[in-house]
Amino acid sequence: MAQGLEVALTDLQSSRNNVQHHTEEITVDHLLVRRGQAFNLTLYFRNRGFQPGRDNIIFVVETEDAVYLDSEPQRQEYVMNDYGFIYQGNKNWIRPCPWNYGQFEEKIIDICLQLLDKSLHFQTDPATDCALRGSPVYVSRVVCAMINSNDDNGVLNGNWSENYTDGTNPAEWTGSVAILKQWHTTGCQPVRYGQCWVFAAVMCTVMRCLGIPTRVITNFDSGHDTDGNLIIDEYYDNTGRILGNKKDTIWNFHVWNECWMARKDLPPGYGGWQVLDATPQETSNGLYCCGPASVRAIKEGEVDLNYDTPFVFSMVNADCMSWLVQGGKEQKLHQDTSSVGNFISTKSIQSDERDDITENYKYEEGSLQERQVFLKALQKLKARRFHGSRRGAELQPSRPTPLSQDSPRSLDVPSLRPSDVVQVSLKFKMLDPPNMGQDISFALLALNMSSQFKDLKVNLSAQSLLHDGNPLPPFWQDVAFITLSPQEAKAYPCKISYSQYSQYLSTDKLIRISALGEEKSSPKKILVNKIITLSYPSITINVLGAAVVNQPLSIQVIFSNPLSEQVEGCVLTVEGSGLFKKQQKILLGVLKPQHRASVILETVPFKSGQRQIQANMRSNKFKDIKGYRNVYVNFAL
Repeated sequence: MAQGLEVALTDLQSSRNNVQHHTEEITVDHLLVRRGQAFNLTLYFRNRGFQPGRDNIIFVVETEDAVYLDSEPQRQEYVMNDYGFIYQGNKNWIRPCPWNYGQFEEKIIDICLQLLDKSLHFQTDPATDCALRGSPVYVSRVVCAMINSNDDNGVLNGNWSENYTDGTNPAEWTGSVAILKQWHTTGCQPVRYGQCWVFAAVMCTVMRCLGIPTRVITNFDSGHDTDGNLIIDEYYDNTGRILGNKKDTIWNFHVWNECWMARKDLPPGYGGWQVLDATPQETSNGLYCCGPASVRAIKEGEVDLNYDTPFVFSMVNADCMSWLVQGGKEQKLHQDTSSVGNFISTKSIQSDERDDITENYKYEEGSLQERQVFLKALQKLKARRFHGSRRGAELQPSRPTPLSQDSPRSLDVPSLRPSDVVQVSLKFKMLDPPNMGQDISFALLALNMSSQFKDLKVNLSAQSLLHDGNPLPPFWQDVAFITLSPQEAKAYPCKISYSQYSQYLSTDKLIRISALGEEKSSPKKILVNKIITLSYPSITINVLGAAVVNQPLSIQVIFSNPLSEQVEGCVLTVEGSGLFKKQQKILLGVLKPQHRASVILETVPFKSGQRQIQANMRSNKFKDIKGYRNVYVNFAL
């Protein structure tokens, strides 16, 4: 009887295979291959050599690539790129925030696998959890729940209180690596603190590390509809101040992820990009996660398809209802069908430009198709409510509930519709760019569109906002009395000094100015508001000389105090995958008013190719003056 082969040694050819599979930046010591691509291994036998025609070797494998992207540029951007931009600000002032994803940095792959093992799914039933890890739908939901810490020892604690004394202000982070490593080294204790863009950025790192194409998405004027009626209710008092303490909000911007995957659990045509939102807002099947929700399903109003599609639909396409609260009564001001979901943005492929993908999520605002989809979604939600189906929070009737929390809606258009009786238009206009440390100058423009004289009383106010829509108390108020002749336009100039707003600013540097006007002879009210984002001068980064692997490189970082007052506790943070082994922190101490300075950093690049340096400066007066510089690192000769 022929003697069988006995395997003595298996050479996985890790170094060669990992280079061919683009995983050599993660490790060359262990085999790490990607789906859908061949790899080599060598078997050494103990008792005799392999004899072709006589011996057969059978490999039992199971392969299915449910996350395959057929575009090489897309694969390079959404799997391989280890840096990018997250868009912040408001729809009238969109700012790119540089971010170091660092998915190939040392220990990140091990931390990502540890994250899966720390999930409630694995802890409860490890065999089933491991068996399902070939499903990107399952894995993405597990990761989404683990990025926040609401249900478990996830990666990040969320904090929107403006009190970050026992942790890091979310605005100060410039990359995911420091967050994931801190979570790992502290025994998987949640890192303090994150907000939406931090949750999304860390999830992008984990998903790209696991080989799932992922990108970070920003939605400006993002709805948070808690009662499932696709209406966001905003409440104002008679001074034009937006009121707090309500459930529905409109976030000035909100950030989530899209992951590319097949959806065999859905009807044909709903695969591709899927929304996943790791920010803990509502529960999904008992856990704080959201998605994957098909982007195409959102655009078509198919809100009955898994997972959490109604909630995502409301973020991009809910209507907004404004109410005046006076004497315990609520008066409807107007309903806006287009203020939610604007300039949905992501980084362009192999470019530093912004890509507007709003058309992926909804038909053009004002079009018949958009309204038809909205009504279809509303009917499906009513049917779900009738049959007792819920998503996390209870679905309530469409009438507004208690008095309000806030919602930052960048409404910079006349609030009136053609059907309204009032024939006066109000609008804000900036007179100078709104820069931090300087006075804010703007005008209220009033236009009489009728053939009669109009006497207006207008209450103006300004209040700081958090980016999730929550208002802080007003710090500035004014009353304007404006008389308009027929067809006349007038400008009422306003100025808010730095001393008036400086102590009331939130980290988000958002100010909402509002005007509530009433005509002498009419009960109708006119509401208009505008969101202002105060801007800082950015950090300048200069690379002094050619960047070459394993050769010293000098980097100059130039920064300044933009304020006319001294700032203290200044700290500069610098990082960059392939350029710095770890995040660099430089204590700068005190900076005098308008002072400009620079530091020189020395480093040795250890990876070739396109790289990015990210920098942030914080002080006791500001937290997120940022800058970046792209660097191409050459191989050593």
